[in-house]
Parts: sequence; C-alpha cells; structure tokens
Amino acid sequence: MPFEVFLTNDAARDLTELYDYIAVHDAPRKADYVLDQIEKAFLRLSEFPERGTNPKELLALGIREYREIFFKPYRIIYRVMDKNVYVLLIVDGRRDMQSLLQRRLLGV
Repeated sequence: MPFEVFLTNDAARDLTELYDYIAVHDAPRKADYVLDQIEKAFLRLSEFPERGTNPKELLALGIREYREIFFKPYRIIYRVMDKNVYVLLIVDGRRDMQSLLQRRLLGV
C-alpha cells in the first residue's frame, strides 16, 4: 500500500518560490519541467519512501530521522512517519545547506 506524501507549508512555499524563480530567470517551460520532475519524485516517494539517504549535514550531528532524494541540483528533504511521508524542504543544493537545515529542521 502506497504511503501518502504531504508537503509542509515550508516545502510548498519552497516549491512555489523555485517555480517562480525559474519562470522569471530562465523560462516558464523550464519551470514546468522542474515542477513535473519534482512531482514525479513525490510519486516515487509514495512507493519507496526509504530509498533516500540521510542528509550528510544532519548525519554528522547524529540525526538520522530525515532522508533526502535529489533532482539535481535540488534536494528534497523529508521524514517518514507511520505510513506518511512529510516533505519538509525543497532547495537548491548549492546553497549553504548546513545553516539552512539547522534553521529549518532543528530550529537553531
């Protein structure tokens, strides 16, 4: 039975901002493509939620409850709880991930 995938408010905002940025700075067609690929990643998560790896920045802190998948250069950070997948963060992996993960996931 597939897992249900939910986007947190932060992840939904990340996706909207990412789409808008690509549409303005590249092309609307490219933004549509990226959105489509990320939505396909969500579908794969519903079937195989454990397939992702632990984010190395959190693993270094001993934190293992978060996982990530990639649609390069974007990183999709999520957490599996019961039969649900909660997408917490969708971000360009070229950003300062250590600070971003600490602020968004750990509240530091």
